[in-house]
Amino acid sequence: MKGKNKRGFKKKRYIIPISIIALLIALRLLMPVLVKKYVNDVLADIPGYYGHVDDIDIALYRGAYVIDNLELSKVEAGSKVPFLDFKQTDISIEWNALLNGKIVSELEMHQPKIIYVFEDQQSGGTEPEVEDWTKALTDLVPIEINNLTITDGTVAFVQLQADPNIDLNLHNINLTATNLRNVVQKKRTLPSQLNATATSIGKGKMVMDGKMNLVKEVPDMDIAFSITDADVKALNDFTKYYAEIDFDSGLFEIYGELAIADGYLKGSMKPIIKNSKLVGKEDGFIETLWEGFVGFFKFVLKNQKNDTLATKIPIEGDLNNVGTKIWPTITNIFKNAWIQAFKGVVDNDISFEDAEKAADNEQTKEERKQDRKDERQNRREAKKQERQKDN
Repeated sequence: MKGKNKRGFKKKRYIIPISIIALLIALRLLMPVLVKKYVNDVLADIPGYYGHVDDIDIALYRGAYVIDNLELSKVEAGSKVPFLDFKQTDISIEWNALLNGKIVSELEMHQPKIIYVFEDQQSGGTEPEVEDWTKALTDLVPIEINNLTITDGTVAFVQLQADPNIDLNLHNINLTATNLRNVVQKKRTLPSQLNATATSIGKGKMVMDGKMNLVKEVPDMDIAFSITDADVKALNDFTKYYAEIDFDSGLFEIYGELAIADGYLKGSMKPIIKNSKLVGKEDGFIETLWEGFVGFFKFVLKNQKNDTLATKIPIEGDLNNVGTKIWPTITNIFKNAWIQAFKGVVDNDISFEDAEKAADNEQTKEERKQDRKDERQNRREAKKQERQKDN
């Protein structure tokens, strides 16, 4: 009897660890299915959009999961072009931070595409809010993101109903953003460093550098960017459709600065067209007259010494109502042509402190406006009470 009891005990002793191992193996096999279902459920809950992922890979040894072919499209879209098309997204634990007692993640995106099709976004039906899909995408990451890396990305604006079609894009985007996770502070800070390069239409070189604070509903930022040595003929589809202008040769460049504090933006953009020539075609009388008119003003308004047509466009306002200043833009065209040509550099004349001051002034204006409104309301209430007493 004792021998049988010992054998039974030994069997039970092995059954428990074997059962645990079998359970862990089963969970490991089920994890990709469960995570894929979770991700697809998140994408299905975005108002006005629908999306899916093809596959989920789990890498337990490095605390990561990989999302293959995530797509998101607008429900009412007329085209079949996905708004978001992320080839591969790798979400993993950042082990260096873990050793320092912080649980944060790294996000690596390979060949992500954001394609804004004008007609799709202007179509009717449920009008989705930007925060609907951005919040959904952040829900796919179970812990806070610390570092973001993008390789070979694409961003494009497409207008399909234009003739010819308009496709303004940046491709081969390589971006790094560090220290994205930061404690929310009362003071305005820019803890995260952002660096990016890309290729624009016309094979131009895009460079962007700056700092930002993403731990806000509307991120604060201070960035500078430039696009250089781009073939101006790449803009022909756009300029032909909107201004009946075709370029035969030339280069275009853009230099810009953007500073945002508490949702208030101050910035500028400096477009420069170098050594440009317009296409001479045998058109009708009206087209020939228009091309001659444009050519005349192009000759008058370009800097003859440097052969550049340029201006500097100030941009300022609350993000809900951003505007450009028309007269400074026009006077800057004449300044470039007749006084001094604009240099092909970022001017660095806008700082984050400028946006902070403007934001504070805007808040003060709103407070004063509210005070005046409250004062008028109080006077009306006082008069109403006086009439009641008289009656």
